[in-house]
Amino acid sequence: MKPPEFALLPLSELKEHEQVDPITVRALVEQIRSDGLVRDPIWVARGTGVILNGHHRYHALVALGARRAPAWVFDYDDPSVELERWSPGPPVSKELVVERARTGVPFPPKTTKHVLRVRLPNRATPLSDLLPPESMAQRVEPRPSRTAGRSDGAR
Repeated sequence: MKPPEFALLPLSELKEHEQVDPITVRALVEQIRSDGLVRDPIWVARGTGVILNGHHRYHALVALGARRAPAWVFDYDDPSVELERWSPGPPVSKELVVERARTGVPFPPKTTKHVLRVRLPNRATPLSDLLPPESMAQRVEPRPSRTAGRSDGAR
């Protein structure tokens, strides 16, 4: 088994297995925008692109126009990756998580709880590392206002 690796992964290659709460996503968008960084990388299963932890962060990054996501990538079949539930219910297998991601039939929000039995270092990532270059240029060079050059004083 390979140890967890940090990577900036294209959002287009990631697959969701769980739905999200839109209110939580909006709050994360504001936090990431305000902080200018993503505090915690998402967790992704190596070789499948399945998001294991971080669906809300994924959606916040999409909403912010990011092209990449900071991610810890690891082998899903590693015994140090455990799968639990947030609330009571029937057991969920790792195979079912991958199947739900592959088929696009996600679980409700906060169904699965992945626990990693190895310690990952803190790894905050600047939002600027995740946005496309043209997005950063737009932020640095403000566009002229639509009222610029008007002589009637209207705004």
